[in-house]
Amino acid sequence: MRILFMGTPAPAAKCLQALLDAGEQIVAVVTQPDQKAGRGLKITEPPVKQLAKQYHIPIEQPEKLKEIDKLRAYDPELIVIVAYGKILPKELLEIPKYGAINVHASLLPKYRGAGPIQWAILNGEKETGITIMQVVQELDAGDILLQKKIPIAPDDTSETLSEKLFALGTELLIDAVGKIKRGTITGTKQKDHEATMAPQLMKEAGEIDFRKTAEEVHNQIRALIPWPTAHTFYHGKILKLLKSEIVANKKGLPGEILETDKGFTVSCRDAALKITEVQMEGKRKMAASDFISGHKLKEMDILPS
Repeated sequence: MRILFMGTPAPAAKCLQALLDAGEQIVAVVTQPDQKAGRGLKITEPPVKQLAKQYHIPIEQPEKLKEIDKLRAYDPELIVIVAYGKILPKELLEIPKYGAINVHASLLPKYRGAGPIQWAILNGEKETGITIMQVVQELDAGDILLQKKIPIAPDDTSETLSEKLFALGTELLIDAVGKIKRGTITGTKQKDHEATMAPQLMKEAGEIDFRKTAEEVHNQIRALIPWPTAHTFYHGKILKLLKSEIVANKKGLPGEILETDKGFTVSCRDAALKITEVQMEGKRKMAASDFISGHKLKEMDILPS
């Protein structure tokens, strides 16, 4: 099948690799323009572009999806979208014989939008999943073609959960493409009244308020790995909290340091969190115990809320 693939980050590259391994004909890839990244702000190619170059696949990186005729010339039978990052115009969706399908990291209609993994963890969900859906103009509202659940582990971060989800996503994508070719797949309409939204998180979402429950702060820490990361402030500098455990039987003032043994325990509204890994502004990640040794954090200190 002639497939036009649209995607940008590493999870999308995994799906592209799966299609290539399955022998599908990728006529071109469409990905976001190269971006500055890292401390040196070096121009970096998206993972999908890097993979496409290895296979000598034509690459398009439009700032805006206006040159529809250029994409039409590839004569795709199907468009596959995985975390591309832009809404597709109706004119583009109408080109392929089989339309466009999307790999979405939630159990639609829950968590429509760009941040389904983060929001599932933020909200304390116990399970999530992958949905393969038909793409329509409305955001993540198309018919469900395939869907499968997985549990969210208590220590999952957005990073680890993403890896699990897109391992599943590659399997479901190959299954869906095969069924589309054989004409053995039918869609199920979403129950729009059950839809919830998962908009992309902003950097400000990382600021911790210790007046929230320990579970809420713990979920915030897990959800915001690797970006934007949950943080507080220490002596006026950003202190990122990277690993935490709930301590149910301890409580003090919000933000109060209760213990400094093999990490530090900080009080929230109803219980406490033991922090075991941190990153000070401008520094590398470190064990919280090393941070205590170097910065003299002590019991009864208060982290701001």
